[in-house]
Amino acid sequence: MKFDGVKVFSATKARERESLGERLTEWMDQHPALKIVDTVVTQSSDQEFHCLTITVFFQSVEAAAA
Repeated sequence: MKFDGVKVFSATKARERESLGERLTEWMDQHPALKIVDTVVTQSSDQEFHCLTITVFFQSVEAAAA
């Protein structure tokens, strides 16, 4: 898997976790020249906080066509 960059979306508050997908979709809409080649979803927590992270690996459309 080749990629040009990585974008990380994370949230610890419940309301932020619920809207994480919308944030990712909005970012994708704003960057149509990028092709997502892989994603990793990670959840972690301690006694008080729960963190959800979506890591997106992408290529520029030009690099993906080459």
